Amino acid sequence: MALEQQITGELKTAMLAKDEKALRSLRAIKAAILLAKTSEGAGGELKEEDEIKLLQKLVKQRKDSLEIFQQQNRADLAQKEQEEIEVIEKFLPKQLNPEELKALLVKIVAEVGATSPADMGKVMGAATKQLAGKADGKAISAAVKELLAK
Repeated sequence: MALEQQITGELKTAMLAKDEKALRSLRAIKAAILLAKTSEGAGGELKEEDEIKLLQKLVKQRKDSLEIFQQQNRADLAQKEQEEIEVIEKFLPKQLNPEELKALLVKIVAEVGATSPADMGKVMGAATKQLAGKADGKAISAAVKELLAK
């Protein structure tokens, strides 16, 4: 619930400042929150971990679009996607840098007892739970593959 109130406050500020890129992004977040709250089984409330997943999903969608626009040499559309990513990421927890991620994954690999690439599923399950919101799934997967390949 705190995220929705925070977004509403930021939205008012962006409207007063006539900040078009912030408005675009904040309206997209607010719409996604409303959809999630009114979806079947949500009960009108979102837990904090659901809010983080929602924001991560929005960032991932925009990163995918950004990649496509860059491949098609559409700098105008790519710029919009990049601006929206920056605004949405302000509401996500601080992301781990590659060194921090690797250090945490070494601990998780030891806890799980993984020794080969065949154990990747066990490691990924534990890692995604412990690192939820702190690291991108692709980054976790790549680091785990690298660790287990040794």
